[in-house]
Amino acid sequence: MSYAIIGFGAVGQALARAFERQVIEVTVASTRPPEVLAPLAEAIGPSIIPKSLQDALGAEIVILAVPFWAHRDVAKLAVSWQGKIVIDVTNAFGVSLEELDDLPSSVVISRALSGARLVKAFNHLPAGILGADPSVKGGRRVVFLSSDDEGAIAQAAVLVEELGFAPVALGGLAEGGLLVQARGQSWAPLIFQDLTKFK
Repeated sequence: MSYAIIGFGAVGQALARAFERQVIEVTVASTRPPEVLAPLAEAIGPSIIPKSLQDALGAEIVILAVPFWAHRDVAKLAVSWQGKIVIDVTNAFGVSLEELDDLPSSVVISRALSGARLVKAFNHLPAGILGADPSVKGGRRVVFLSSDDEGAIAQAAVLVEELGFAPVALGGLAEGGLLVQARGQSWAPLIFQDLTKFK
């Protein structure tokens, strides 16, 4: 399976550290050219490979770690999103319910990336915690997943496990997704909940 992180700010770099910790190769890309990202990628480790946005979109699983409305620009870059798994790490804090047509933020993104198999995940933890070792006192830090595609959620859960986290499925985007989204001036109940699963 090939992976790409689109967006290389604090959250994108935190996710890259999670990949590097498990020595899993991941492409990273942003609106900045690959050579600008190279020093940041090298500082994280050799598993982090900067590429162009167009090249990064060729990955089988694309992790969207951009500011919320930037998803519209990313959407235009692919000829087709059909069948591609996209993990939505965005938060729409400050985006009004009217701008979202009163929909969950991930549903808005899913519609923009027509045909993509979208999973909401990794967005409920601050970058500092997300980039830290997920092993906590003999347990594993929880990552929540929501999707309307059971197959996509299963594949995303495999990645979450490989990165050392404990996946917890919350159901569809209109149910579980509402528990882990930010919109308007409010944060959903599971945002910032740093939970550990023991097993």
